[in-house]
Amino acid sequence: MAQVDRQQWDVVVVGAGGAGLRAAIEARERGARTAVVCKSLFGKAHTVMAEGGIAASMGNVNGRDDWQVHFRDTMRGGKFLGQWRMAELHAREAPDRVWELETWGALFDRTPDGRISQRNFGGHEYPRLAHVGDRTGLELIRTLQQKVTALQQEDLAAHGDPEARLKVFQECTATRVLKDGGRVAGAFCYERESGRFFVLEAPAVVLATGGIGKSFKTTSNSWEYTGDGHALALLAGAPLLNMEFVQFHPTGMVWPPSVKGILVTESVRGDGGVLRNSDGRRFMFDYVPDVFKDKYAQTEDEADRWYEDPDGNRRPPELLPRDEVARAINAEVKAGRGSPHGGVFLDVSTRMPPEMIKRRLPSMYHQFKELADVDITAEPMEVGPTCHYVMGGVAVDSETAAAQGVPGLFAAGEVAGGMHGSNRLGGNSLSDLLVFGRRAGLHAAALAAAPGPRPEASPEQVDAAAAEALAPFHAREGAENPYTLHQELQSAMNDLVGIIRREDEMAEALRRLALLRERAARAGVEGHRQFNPGWHLALDLRNMLLVSECVARAALERTESRGGHTREDCPAMERSWRPVNLLCRPVEPPPPDPAAGRIRLERVRTEPIRPDLLALFDREELVKYLAEEELPA
Repeated sequence: MAQVDRQQWDVVVVGAGGAGLRAAIEARERGARTAVVCKSLFGKAHTVMAEGGIAASMGNVNGRDDWQVHFRDTMRGGKFLGQWRMAELHAREAPDRVWELETWGALFDRTPDGRISQRNFGGHEYPRLAHVGDRTGLELIRTLQQKVTALQQEDLAAHGDPEARLKVFQECTATRVLKDGGRVAGAFCYERESGRFFVLEAPAVVLATGGIGKSFKTTSNSWEYTGDGHALALLAGAPLLNMEFVQFHPTGMVWPPSVKGILVTESVRGDGGVLRNSDGRRFMFDYVPDVFKDKYAQTEDEADRWYEDPDGNRRPPELLPRDEVARAINAEVKAGRGSPHGGVFLDVSTRMPPEMIKRRLPSMYHQFKELADVDITAEPMEVGPTCHYVMGGVAVDSETAAAQGVPGLFAAGEVAGGMHGSNRLGGNSLSDLLVFGRRAGLHAAALAAAPGPRPEASPEQVDAAAAEALAPFHAREGAENPYTLHQELQSAMNDLVGIIRREDEMAEALRRLALLRERAARAGVEGHRQFNPGWHLALDLRNMLLVSECVARAALERTESRGGHTREDCPAMERSWRPVNLLCRPVEPPPPDPAAGRIRLERVRTEPIRPDLLALFDREELVKYLAEEELPA
């Protein structure tokens, strides 16, 4: 039996971004002893890259905004595939979560009369994003980090130990959710610096690990986003929902190559930035879908009038939902009207004076000045689509954030599926992680406090997790290099399951993934467990290959184009697919052949949308989106 340190907790939170910290704070305040597993340094989570703002219908800039409009925008942006109850709870509770942050010390930008300022973003009918310049995610993480520290100071005063009821395990990774029968029993983890194994025993585990972007070559995501939580849920027996929907943010940096994919926040367009092709023309007018023509401008003059009177004119097409803008940019580049380095031009200098750009977009100004030697106050940026966000994720209960089929497992933030449907609106990610991070922590603490014996992971299960983690050190002759495998995986996903998809290419992607899976079983590393990034990547490959197979299989199965899933060979959005969710489940028992598929698909029907929520939409719109049997009488 492996010698592994075991610790007893009530709730284990895997991930220390916005969702994880909000869950941990809630669980701790509900009386649960809470451990947080943080893959990087505390406060360095990828949430800091969500720069534009937090979507919440506070009505501070336009008093006509309310939760019903926010709900409608969210469902419309997700092409009606979103889990309607999640979208309703999100829209109702988001303002409270923003005001709560302010009471915890968040310093938001203000309106002239002193209220929290809100800006425009794509797909939102009214200015709705509470913001701190273009560094909102950083302020959110700073505030939650400060709240965690304050709670630890309370424990220091009360118990003489700042980590008595809330501890953050920095630079640690969870590799398995441990179970006792069907119930969660904790998590198997290791320290990245030393390689030391340890077990956090708890009846409730909250997954808050973010996304999957490091499976793609061009991505805005940080190094942590290797699909850890998605894979942990799958391996624990929980299904993943609608993994075909991957959002390609329309504006990532395209030059120089060393920064390709780094995010250019949507707040650039929200504050007046326009997109132009190599001919200097604002091309987005050519790509406004029919369903949006009553809300978006058709000419440049009409778009310009909106900046003077947002209530009386139609919005500029640069503020269409992200999937529409990304496809339009991709089409311009393919038509030969792209920028010199394979993108298009984003220009904010013609509408905003230099000092205003530096004040409202300080991060973007410094990012381009330092990384690309471009002064955005005087010249345009080169931008193009970059893998940014996965709408699919762990199938969860809308009210409790509990994962389907695995008692004690919860998920919140990007790792959870259902909230955003087929496409996420900008700014909804930060309010999503606050709303459902809180709900996950609340219900995880309640489960942990329930009477009855605590689940306990068997020594054999811990030994198996340790052996799995050590396997790369025992690879025989002909061991595969994990870095080579990772590069080939990224190329396969980027080229074959990217922004535009075809049946033959996705079938080829599945073939390549099978070969990579077989080779990854032989991934080998040298040296010791201490300070060994090659070993960390070898372990991450398991997760990326599992999640990539989910994306490819689901994308091949859904024979329509909807939101972040665009099929060149099936370009229409089919009403018959609207009420269909695709669940990815692991093949059980795992096949002995490493090359064999690990994922099976299951089709399930979505729950009908509540009639009072359907009444918020025009019947013409419902006829376009809903299946025949779903239409109200």
